[in-house]
Amino acid sequence: MPTVILLDVSLSMTRSEQLADGTETTRKQLAINGINAFLDHLSIHSKLEFISLMAFSSLYEERCPFTRDYNVIKAELKNIEDYDKTCIETAYHGVSQMVLGEWGNNTACQILLVTDGNTGIGPMSLKDSLSTINHRGTTLPAFPIPFPFPAKLHVVCIAAANEPNVVKSKPLYQRLIDLSGYEGSVQIPDNLQTESNVTNLFQKLAEEMYSSFKGVLKCGRLESKIILSPAPVPYTKITDFNTQTCNVSDLIEVRGFVSIADIGSPMAVSRHLLLPATASQKSDSKSGDMDLTDDNPVIDEASTPSFCVLLHGALKVENMAALVTVGDNWFGFVYSWADSKKKSNLMMTVLKPGSDVIPWLGDLNDLGCADMFSPDLVGTFPIKPTEKRSYSQNGVVWIRPAGLQSDIQKILRHARKLPEKTQQFYKELNRLRKAAISLGFHDLLTGLAYIFEQECLQLPGTAHPDCAMQLQHAADMLRKTQNRDIKFSLMPFQTNYNAS
Repeated sequence: MPTVILLDVSLSMTRSEQLADGTETTRKQLAINGINAFLDHLSIHSKLEFISLMAFSSLYEERCPFTRDYNVIKAELKNIEDYDKTCIETAYHGVSQMVLGEWGNNTACQILLVTDGNTGIGPMSLKDSLSTINHRGTTLPAFPIPFPFPAKLHVVCIAAANEPNVVKSKPLYQRLIDLSGYEGSVQIPDNLQTESNVTNLFQKLAEEMYSSFKGVLKCGRLESKIILSPAPVPYTKITDFNTQTCNVSDLIEVRGFVSIADIGSPMAVSRHLLLPATASQKSDSKSGDMDLTDDNPVIDEASTPSFCVLLHGALKVENMAALVTVGDNWFGFVYSWADSKKKSNLMMTVLKPGSDVIPWLGDLNDLGCADMFSPDLVGTFPIKPTEKRSYSQNGVVWIRPAGLQSDIQKILRHARKLPEKTQQFYKELNRLRKAAISLGFHDLLTGLAYIFEQECLQLPGTAHPDCAMQLQHAADMLRKTQNRDIKFSLMPFQTNYNAS
């Protein structure tokens, strides 16, 4: 899960602190030491995670884009300068732009805010931003939380728990977490007398944010200890009368093998990288140092048989996937996936809970071997129905604004090629019009009529006369309320150019 580290570099972070050993440091330096400890933990236990660094005060600055090279972030932390006052709202606007530009709005992210508990003063303060969140006019931008993507907020205050700023700001931070819609936390060290209190806090937070999933992959008598990255989260199934939460089991058992072509692209809950648990990953030690005085011989992992390696090679050569159970009546697929021509990995796709989640395969509990049937009864997936469908084209579905924009642009492309594309123009127009009426999206018809009129005004002098006449005719017909019947179809305007 990608993580954005937001470091407060306002002037209040330069406040000096006297440590128990007599040395003097600043809260900013304590925060940097804590972030370094956070990155050290990830480099040992979660080295596949993407981390980015952003500094903020009244403005924000992206100091390091998403990377797995944590040394780059550590080097950048040494070069961060001090700026003016704190403005958390501006920083979250920057986080939204950075995450949307890199991952889109479907990838879950974690945001770690490192500050000293000071939420700002005046109109740019967090208290003022939250007080105006529900009645902002056109002059103020919308509040960035909840984010347009799934996000968990964590706040680390480099301050004492009894400080007045922390007491006042803690409810404000908790409200930010509540507005995000996901679980988060507000972390405050026990005291600032020793640097270890801060570093231990960051290490504990890293363990909570990136708890690895360890389980066993089993097929008959063969088994291997594995790690799933990222760790699967519980799936919550909401029905009309109750809510059911399903957790992935520690035992992932292979039930059979299916061709990749037969599986297709079913709806999935999540996808994970499946890694064999090495000797270093099995150890519960939190230290990355090796005990050179240990008399036990070092295990050569290259010469140790691994069921994951065997399964990966077999699936890759045969172009098949393993059907596995990840819970009670909950299935998934394990397959070989290549991000390049030279390197491939073992992946696991978790399906929705239930055995009837892939329509063309039927009930997954009833699957059997092809040897159980005669050759004339064995077919290929997906099985096509024998009856002929009563419709000739797919329905219109708009999930994102880009889909609607694409349909409108397609109509305009046909419009610029009138009268040769008259039939295609009205076919696509009627298709979009019926979808808008069925959804009650009448404003779309009015907006489309306005677009047609604007196209008429912008037609070049070399355009065919029928182009402007058909566009004006279509605009007039779209505006008439008596034509809002879904069974009504717009017909071309009969002119001397297209009359038969």
